[in-house]
Amino acid sequence: MSPSGPSPQDRPGRLSVGVIGAGRVGSVLAAALRRAGHSVSGATAVSAASVARVERLLPGTPIRPADEVAASADLLLLGVPDDALRGLVEGLAATDAFRAGQLIVHPSGAYGIDVLEPVLAHGGLPMALHPAMTFTGRPEDLDRLSDVAFGVTAPEPLRPAAEVLVLEMGGEPQWVAEEHRPLYHAALTHGANHLVTLVNEAVDLLRQAGVVHPERMIAPLLSAALDNTLRLGDAALTGPVSRGDAGTVRRHVAAVGAQAPDSVAAYLALARRTADRAIAAGRLRPTDAEALLGVLAERTDRTGS
Repeated sequence: MSPSGPSPQDRPGRLSVGVIGAGRVGSVLAAALRRAGHSVSGATAVSAASVARVERLLPGTPIRPADEVAASADLLLLGVPDDALRGLVEGLAATDAFRAGQLIVHPSGAYGIDVLEPVLAHGGLPMALHPAMTFTGRPEDLDRLSDVAFGVTAPEPLRPAAEVLVLEMGGEPQWVAEEHRPLYHAALTHGANHLVTLVNEAVDLLRQAGVVHPERMIAPLLSAALDNTLRLGDAALTGPVSRGDAGTVRRHVAAVGAQAPDSVAAYLALARRTADRAIAAGRLRPTDAEALLGVLAERTDRTGS
């Protein structure tokens, strides 16, 4: 043993990892497991992008057919898109690619372990380990796993093993029951994907208003709003809707309608939901909200939303 202690590869319980689908997520998780001391015995890669990803994140890993990757793996990571996952699992099961005691892991947020049911007939051990993080295919994706929460779903006896794998990848395990998996994924999608749309819509409107560098203008405001929201919840609400300023909101809707009519429906829907939350949180009195809600209802009827 060296003075600094054993290397990760010398730890007990090291696994041979196989990756079917070297996409943005699967390749990063495999690289994180490799960094923790596990070996990567093989990966599938069809496109030029996935081959390049394997070479960059998993250098020296042989690219093999799916059945060979499965045969060599103690832990088989299924990194294919959501819509392809069920078919892949059924196809591998039909060819007896799974074996008893083999860990079968997928990183899909949309599914729990029901989609892995075919592995049970072969004695496989199913797990869903979903990192709540966006992956762009850039080199920093691996470092972004540090302290990221993972939505973990697994049979109760496998829960400790699933949590250990997440911790080894640098993440924080959060248990998600099978029946809550669709709601869990909807929440993350609503927050992350719709945030991208919302921010880009705001940047476009600023640009149309003549702001030369809209990203610079809005970045501090958005950062403060996000920080305040995560710390304070609905108490972080500010602006004309939370104050019940019907006249200001009316002018907003008119301006957006004149310059970006496709954005009006989204503005109205979010303003109405903001008003509802402000009222429920006691930040906007129902009597003060009447005129505002009237404006929103009027414009909603006019747009047919």
